[in-house]
Amino acid sequence: MFRLSMILLLTTALVGLGPSACSTKEVVGGAAIGGAAYEYSNKRAMDELKEDYQSGRISNDEYQRRKNEIEGRSVIY
Repeated sequence: MFRLSMILLLTTALVGLGPSACSTKEVVGGAAIGGAAYEYSNKRAMDELKEDYQSGRISNDEYQRRKNEIEGRSVIY
């Protein structure tokens, strides 16, 4: 939740710069694309983790530890 707040704060700050920096569409579009790419990376990591666990390559303890790491850096999970 803290990360989401920081993202929203940074986006608001960049939008507040006005026409001297970027247009609002560019800022919002860039933030959306950046956020989506970051979350896609987390989804891919979670999918690989599940596959490793289901195939028996990692233990339940390792699965839970790595899952918590991914959830900690993700807004969606």
